[in-house]
Amino acid sequence: MGKDLIRIHPSDDVAVALRDIAKNTEVEVAGQCFVALDDIPMGHKMALRDLRAGENIRKYGSPIGHVTQDVSAGSWLHSHNVRTNLEGLLDYQYRPVSPSAAPEHALPDTFRGYLRPDGRAATRNEIWVIPTVSCVNPLVRDIAEQASALVAGQCDGVFALPHNTGCSQMGEDQELTKRLLAAIVRHPNAGGVLLVSLGCENVDFEHFLPVLGDYDHARIRTMVAQDVPGDETAEGVRLVREIAALTAQDRREELPVSKLVVGMKCGGSDGFSGITANPLCGTIAEKLTALGGTAILTEVPEMFGAETFLMERADSEETFQKIVCMINGFKQYYLDHDQPVYDNPSPGNKRGGITTLEEKSLGCIQKGGHAVVTDTLEMGEACRKPGLNLVTGPGNDSVSITNLLAAGAQLLLFTTGRGNPLGTAIPTLKLASNPALFERKRDWLDFNAGMILEESSMEAASELLWKQMIRVASGETRARNEERGYREIMIFKDGVIL
Repeated sequence: MGKDLIRIHPSDDVAVALRDIAKNTEVEVAGQCFVALDDIPMGHKMALRDLRAGENIRKYGSPIGHVTQDVSAGSWLHSHNVRTNLEGLLDYQYRPVSPSAAPEHALPDTFRGYLRPDGRAATRNEIWVIPTVSCVNPLVRDIAEQASALVAGQCDGVFALPHNTGCSQMGEDQELTKRLLAAIVRHPNAGGVLLVSLGCENVDFEHFLPVLGDYDHARIRTMVAQDVPGDETAEGVRLVREIAALTAQDRREELPVSKLVVGMKCGGSDGFSGITANPLCGTIAEKLTALGGTAILTEVPEMFGAETFLMERADSEETFQKIVCMINGFKQYYLDHDQPVYDNPSPGNKRGGITTLEEKSLGCIQKGGHAVVTDTLEMGEACRKPGLNLVTGPGNDSVSITNLLAAGAQLLLFTTGRGNPLGTAIPTLKLASNPALFERKRDWLDFNAGMILEESSMEAASELLWKQMIRVASGETRARNEERGYREIMIFKDGVIL
């Protein structure tokens, strides 16, 4: 018998299958032998003891739900016999725990980045062509495509960032669109920006520029397409060339990693995500924040059921209360729409072995490791404090990466167990949770976190990932999403459309 299953925590009632296990197969878990009473797919859970109906199941050392019927050791545990324990809004008490000792390592603590006048750092020096409304999405694509060859060598590339909003919105939706777009325009990775308006939208320059505030009029240029006589694409290209004359003067320099802001995201998770890729990101968050840098988590619905672990790591009671407001506020969002608060995991998550939201969340929050939570942010707010920041927002991948971008992340670590090619305007390093996925989708993926299931330790994998992250941040190599041109933004919408 080889290594068949893995038990994550000594108190767990389940183990996770490292391969497809056929019924009646004798298997070994932590030195004990069992007989599989069912077919157990790779990534799914097997009971390690007899459980009575209604009894809680533990994974990651915490309850992930309860069994709905009596089961015997060796049984497959999944949606057919397991249910969540979560329901309704909760009250929370501030019970801080002592922070873990800062990890010691001899890894690179600098990177070669661009220092901006406001003191922030950039991992890229790009020119972004950003529409204020989706009506001009084709135009910004044409401008970026035609300008790219003309300014080669004067920046790290010219890229269009089309999106889904900018008009026919009301109230908070319209205000959020303006805040998010303004945050993206101000992003340090944009050495320059061409803002393109149609001219008749709700988010026109009259309403948008006051939200943007003071800005460098030489590096951030504006164009109203309806007002351009003749060829608006040619006019856009002309403006990009003027911006590029300035970005050509920018140079990389050695900067401390304390200036890095790294977003942590998971999408298409499976039963291994919480064992390999997510805790691997957690080691990076711990290293980064110990050196004065910033890590960001979002996907608030995927904190439900594990939120107390974040709350107990708050750096103050004020931060604790902000986390409580964020969690219960997003639960109320579902209730206001008469939708179930805990309608998660997704179908793909379930096929990958995740059964309940508690299980998904306990794996999800491991991307923050044991870093101290120092702040929470609304969508469109940039990070203000180093440490682990929590950004409100849904779990939707396209919306989440946009929120992390707007919060100021210059680089993303994006874990996946099922596979996902999505990327945004910044380098988006994709971590595969298992070796089979990494081999199958190498053109999507940057790092094989599944090595932890095989020959590598977590610390060895962490050192490799840290070094790769520094190389990408320094521009020595590009992430897969950059190579393939996968740069998406999607703005959260809640209200009516006119």
